[in-house]
Amino acid sequence: MSRGGFEALDPCVHCGFCLPACPTYLATGDESDSPRGRILLMRALERAELAADDPAVRQHLDACLGCRGCEPVCPAGVGYGRGLEAARELLADTNGLPPLARLTLAVFRRPAAWRPAFTLARWLRATGLPGILAGKSRVGFAMGMLASSGQWSGVRGQRSRERQSPDHRPLTTDPSQEASGPTVALFTGCVMNTLFRRVHEATRRTLTRNGYRVVEVRGQECCGALHEHAGDRKAARELVTRNAAAFRGQADFIAVNSAGCGALLRDAAHLDSSPAAVEMGSRVRDVSELLASTGPLPGAPLPIEVAYDAPCHLEHAQGVGGAPLQLLAAIPELMVRRLPGSDRCCGSAGIFSLLQPAMSRAVLEDKIQALATADPRPALVATGNPGCLMQIGAGLRAAGLPIGVVHPVELLDWSYAGAEH
Repeated sequence: MSRGGFEALDPCVHCGFCLPACPTYLATGDESDSPRGRILLMRALERAELAADDPAVRQHLDACLGCRGCEPVCPAGVGYGRGLEAARELLADTNGLPPLARLTLAVFRRPAAWRPAFTLARWLRATGLPGILAGKSRVGFAMGMLASSGQWSGVRGQRSRERQSPDHRPLTTDPSQEASGPTVALFTGCVMNTLFRRVHEATRRTLTRNGYRVVEVRGQECCGALHEHAGDRKAARELVTRNAAAFRGQADFIAVNSAGCGALLRDAAHLDSSPAAVEMGSRVRDVSELLASTGPLPGAPLPIEVAYDAPCHLEHAQGVGGAPLQLLAAIPELMVRRLPGSDRCCGSAGIFSLLQPAMSRAVLEDKIQALATADPRPALVATGNPGCLMQIGAGLRAAGLPIGVVHPVELLDWSYAGAEH
């Protein structure tokens, strides 16, 4: 009989190796906010020893980021993330979703809802008001997140990006006419497809520069990661099924430049065991993996201090740690380093920052402090996930730190642009 994912928790022996790797435990010091404590709660839920409507159970499980930073350090190989998904599905079935979560997930479920919503957000961003209003309050932090989704305004970056298309320009239909390597379909997603279209363009250009043939695939939707993390597996499964049908037989690889989307799509078979979903999952690669596998080719020098921050769902969930650094290493004169805590969650975690703003900001604080005290202080933070870019960017703005945020593939694209002038 299927246990819905709870069986992934069976190897846990409560050794405690996970505690120092858990951002929420480090923020609160509460054992119930640690993986070990939450596993005890999840086991009790499965056995009906605790009720799914118990306020304390909901409090501690809702406060989990789902970053899966505990998994790589676990000597027993506990599948914490799978167990958490099962527990949250049970909580959602019993209690329903909070109104804000229900509204947010409903928007992401339908392109007809999220596309105009994010288009309006992009227009607001273009006015410059979000940057002016950015601050430490809840509204100010939200404005900082929106402002941080825009292009970095550094002078050096401006010169290196002279040929980069603005967000409102139509996407390139066939940027790969001269490439002759494997075909790659780009997963466009929702947030990336609206607020971060420039990253998609940079992804297309850098892949083409390194020999891939980039093809366009219609019929894509939101990946469903936000829904699964919240416990709405039904919606996540529906979105996976639609994406699998869209991508079936379309390309040798599916390139993803959003770590959260990549983790969900790569593991699609656990939601949908159909041949199409299994095929899709087997072909998903982070853009950094594809570029690292070909070199990548070097470009022009970019003498910039950069701090690389690893997205949780790239490093922990997908096990991709070296490829982004290999990508950055191909850029001459780029000075890259990892600061303490760069492997820990920033507190964004999908819609976690909306539902748990206090915990989200508490988790972010250590990362901002590490950047503030770094010597020399970096000019940029590079990370490969939209939520991380916006969360870290908003934290930097709230702290008054003049540090920009960029996707690693943007830096490589700037380097290639400089080589053409």
